[in-house]
Order: sequence, then structure tokens, then C-alpha cells
Amino acid sequence: MLYNLLYPLADEVALFNLFKYLTFRTGGAVLTALVVAFVIGPGLIRWLRQWQKQGQPIRADGPESHLLTKKGTPTMGGFLILIALAVATLLWADLRSHYVWIVLMVTLGYGLLGFLDDFLKVSKKNPKGLPGKLKLAGQIAIALIAALWVYAIQREPLAGTLAVPFLKSLLIQLGWFFVPFAVFVIIGASNAVNLTDGLDGLAIVPVMIAAGVFALISYLVGHAVFANYLQIHYVPGSGELAVFCGALVGAGLGFLWFNAPPAMVFMGDTGSLSLGGALGAISVVTKHELVLAIVGGLFVLETVSVIVQVASFKLTGKRVFRMAPLHHHFEKKGWAEPTVVIRFWIIAGILALVGLSTLKLR
Repeated sequence: MLYNLLYPLADEVALFNLFKYLTFRTGGAVLTALVVAFVIGPGLIRWLRQWQKQGQPIRADGPESHLLTKKGTPTMGGFLILIALAVATLLWADLRSHYVWIVLMVTLGYGLLGFLDDFLKVSKKNPKGLPGKLKLAGQIAIALIAALWVYAIQREPLAGTLAVPFLKSLLIQLGWFFVPFAVFVIIGASNAVNLTDGLDGLAIVPVMIAAGVFALISYLVGHAVFANYLQIHYVPGSGELAVFCGALVGAGLGFLWFNAPPAMVFMGDTGSLSLGGALGAISVVTKHELVLAIVGGLFVLETVSVIVQVASFKLTGKRVFRMAPLHHHFEKKGWAEPTVVIRFWIIAGILALVGLSTLKLR
């Protein structure tokens, strides 16, 4: 909004010329989201605590310690992230960009689904929440709109294609199969972050790390000169997503202030579903879906641990892990919660560096 209002006045006020720079607006989005989160955080948490009384229902089949340490902590802290993220993005992004609206639509749509899930958990005092089939149907519908929108506005040679990391010129033409593939990526990323969100601060830092990486990727693939130099596929207009990613980093930092152990609030599905969906949508737009699997490798590991655990138990009656997702396995092995969280952050950081290496190793 600031870009659309002030940059046209750059000839009259030289200072407004700053708004043409993505780097300036991305930095502005980071700071704005951070300030908004700090300002609204305490009041929002007090309201959630008063409304929810007993906080988020704790799974009876989870680690026994959680029945004591997590009891009474309110959920739906994802509202804090979404408000700060939306305000900063709408202020600093070029609102003529289709890509900004696509990613915002996925983020807020999945946030609404997550809110319904959290609301049912709290109101019914049942950790199951929204029925799985209904939640999946909602995710598919939102992701389908986003995938068709991207397919409609991207032009040759990128339309309906899949780029492969480390190979500079290879584009796999998927045709209309691109749509279900994009839907799978968005839904998969959303649910992967949701599975990872099980300990204080565990999910939000890897999300911020991934958002930081994709801020750089969005900027580079949206810049013709840099894209040509790095021999990555140029996606016109995608650079505006750097502003969104910056806002996500700022909102995540603000939320972490209140979510750091011991957490004052949990993000809940309101946050985890929406943030994962956002990362998935950004990867689809920037043609870096496979890179997301590397950068977000921690989320992939958590998801695979659940799949392996369920498959093994159904086929053999035996469990591979002491408990799934993976972070609970290490809790059961005796690791303290902060140890699990910090070591998983380190893994996320290493995987982000590996993902960044795909920009040059081609």
C-alpha cells in the first residue's frame, strides 16, 4: 500500500524513491511485523487466556510430562502471527502483484481452517478438533484455487513446469498435472509444519529460517539480471514475495518472544497450517518446490517419522520410534525439551544452507 501510494510521488519527494527497492520494503516489512506483534501480543494472549480458561487440551497419548508442563497454556497464538504478517505485507508490498494475493489467500484461508480446528478443540475440550476429512477438503479447495491461479498467470516457458535443483536448464513439463502437483506441495507443507509444532518454539524458528531463504530466492528469481547470472529460472513479478517473507520473519520473531520456553501461548493449527501453506505456495510460485523439501527438510523428517510409525504398526504390529512425530521420540529417550528444540533448530539451519547451495551449484 505504501509503495502504491508513495512511490508515484518520487519525482516530487526524492525520499519516496526508496520504495522502489525491494530490499528497503522487505526490511520495512520485517520491522513492521515485529512491532505489531510486540504491541498486540500481550493483550491478545490475555484475551485468549481468559476465553480458553483451561488452555489447549493436551493429548492423553502424548508425553506424560506435557500433561503437567503444557496444561493451561492458551492456543490460537497463530492469530498474532497472521495479524502482524497481513498488516506488514499490505503496507509494504506492491498490491498489484497477483503472487502476493495468491500467497495471502492461501495463508489466511489455511489460518481460518486452523482456527476452526482450534476452536473445536477448545470449546469441546477435545484434542481431535475438526474432522480430518473436512479439514483436508478445505485444504484441497484453497490449494486448488491457488494452483489454478498460478497456472493461469505464468507464461511460457514456465507455465505448468517443474524446475530441478542443480540442473540449470531442465524444466519438466507437467501440463495440467502441474495443478494437482502444486496442490500436493501446498497441502504437504501445511501438514508437515503442523506435525512439527509440538514443543515450545520448535516450529516457528525453522519456519523463519525457511522464510528467510525464500525471501532471498524470491528476490533472485524475480530479478532478471541475478536470475541470468545464477542460471536460475526467471519468474517475473515473484520478487514481491520477498516482502511477504520478510513480514513472516518479523511476525515469527514477535511470536517467538511469547512462545519461547516456557511458552505463554501456542500457535495452534491457526498458525501451523497457515505458515506451512504459505511456504508451499511461495515454493510453487518461485519454481522451487523441490528446494522447499531440502530447506524444510526438518518438516519432511517429522512427517516421514509419522508415516513410518503408522505403516510399521499396521503391517507388523511394532513401532519404529518410541513415539511419533520424531521430536517426541527424543523426549521419550530422555532429552530435555530445550535440547530437542535447539538441536532441531541447528538441523533446520544446516538444511537451509544446503538448500541455498542449489542456487549456485548448477
